[in-house]
Amino acid sequence: MSMLHTFLALLPILTVFVLLVVMRLPAKVSMLAAYLVTAALALFAWGAAFNTVAAATVNGVIVALTILYIVFGAILMLNTLKESGALKSIRQGFMDISPDRRVQVIIAAWLFGSLIEGSSGFGTPSAVVAPLLLVLGFPAMAAVMSVLIIQSTPVSFGAVGTPLLLGVNSGISNKADVAAAIAPATVEQYLFQITGNVGLLHALVGFLIPLILCGMLTRFFGEKRSFVEGLKAWKFALFAGLAFTVPYFLVARFMGPEFPSLVGGFIGLLLVVPAAKRGLFVPKEVFDFPVRDKWDSHWSGSLTAEQGDDGKPAFSVFRAFSPYVIVIALLVLTRVVAPLKSFLTGELTTIKLANLFGTKISSSVQFGYSPGTILILVAIACIFIFKMDMKNFKRGWGDAGKTLIAAAPALFFAVPMVQVFINSQSANMDVAGALPAMPMVLAQSAAHAFESFWPNVSPWIGALGAFIAGSNTISNMMFSYFQFSTAQQIGLNADLSTVVVAAQAIGGAAGNMISVHNVVAAAAVVGLLNREGEVIRKTLLPMLYYVVQAGFIAQALISGSIGWWIAAVAFPLVFLVLMSSSKGKAKA
Repeated sequence: MSMLHTFLALLPILTVFVLLVVMRLPAKVSMLAAYLVTAALALFAWGAAFNTVAAATVNGVIVALTILYIVFGAILMLNTLKESGALKSIRQGFMDISPDRRVQVIIAAWLFGSLIEGSSGFGTPSAVVAPLLLVLGFPAMAAVMSVLIIQSTPVSFGAVGTPLLLGVNSGISNKADVAAAIAPATVEQYLFQITGNVGLLHALVGFLIPLILCGMLTRFFGEKRSFVEGLKAWKFALFAGLAFTVPYFLVARFMGPEFPSLVGGFIGLLLVVPAAKRGLFVPKEVFDFPVRDKWDSHWSGSLTAEQGDDGKPAFSVFRAFSPYVIVIALLVLTRVVAPLKSFLTGELTTIKLANLFGTKISSSVQFGYSPGTILILVAIACIFIFKMDMKNFKRGWGDAGKTLIAAAPALFFAVPMVQVFINSQSANMDVAGALPAMPMVLAQSAAHAFESFWPNVSPWIGALGAFIAGSNTISNMMFSYFQFSTAQQIGLNADLSTVVVAAQAIGGAAGNMISVHNVVAAAAVVGLLNREGEVIRKTLLPMLYYVVQAGFIAQALISGSIGWWIAAVAFPLVFLVLMSSSKGKAKA
């Protein structure tokens, strides 16, 4: 494999980065260009079959439709709550816990968002929590940034463990060399060991995410534009970080991959909400955003969630929040109750398009299992919960449809680009000089260049996969076996190789923070279309912290070197100091 092929494989990613992040073009323009570049490379540089590129494109369009379905449900839910008057009560409920925005974002995004990720995954926290933060009076840009930052630590165990049970497991199963290397252990036992290491790495890296989240919130959306203002909530942030990650790690270590994020989020809420109400660990100075008429124009989106502060809330907090409780309950039931899950994902309820255009690429849609269906059903239930006027409900439905149409173009180019990139292998892989798909070319080049420091590089490969695919599960499918093989090549035994594969999963989770179609979907539910590059420029900072720190800890665990442990302890401090020294211009 030549340097030229490595550069060409990198070209689609560079196209996205330059157009979207550097030149700040809208996602629909940037992703159209990236799709054309990727398709041309696949056909003419990689020699991929035309029917494979066509099938990948169609599959991408179908996946985009399923994402838009979830976006529609989320916006309909927000609009329904707004039209019913329940938003005022929801906001008052959070204000009764604490008026401090740092406390609110930790509870709503970090803990409630992690609970949703554990039950459903696949971008559902953005669909539910971003509109909720908008309800609480957060700027739309702050809401999107916050929900993307927390889509890191809980993601590896999202959707009841899917990234490991499906992603990693499908990557390492049915491989003769894996079975031989890990014997006498089984693949199931090997996966269980990987799960424990994933929980450990995430806990050691992720417990600081609430603190970083607070700093990012005050740095970009506070009147003083100060990261330090967020660090003043350090006691509460660290308490919330540990309240989630300690039970999260214990469940991963002793019970497996299905419930760490669910249990961590639930126990975290049980511990943190009462503590916040009692003022435990809460900073004395309350942080709030500037008054609304002093907000920078780029903070707001096209959707609003007027709080209506005048007058008494029309509903009790429990009644107003009950739609969210129902959403969580239905998500958990449909993912945990085996007979119900089997029915919703079975042949009778699945639309399948197998072997598109004669290829191995297949597509399927499961509307009954989709979070979008749950959101729509609960929105309809709100008519009865709040005794709504049908005229108001129809208005919310129409507004959701308009937002959906505006969000569609970006996703219709972004997701097909991803699918073509993943399926870009040469038409005949048995021919000399045939090339594997572009992501594998990049991964193999990285392995060759950084062999001696591979544990440091491993999370970056995972993040690359998630950035491209928008999914930790798909990243793990693509690269878990590659990570195992690389660990074998650099002389690691079976036990130590679990750390390398775990680092892959950690990076795959962190990459969700900057994944283009995750960003597009999150931005759409709060009306921030065509501002995706601005979001990525913010979430890139915590993503960098996550993958670098995960690499240091993985290298330290494998080598046992004191030097690497010192680096793992020092890096978070250096990161926080550098962020604290960076100040924006405060608005007059």
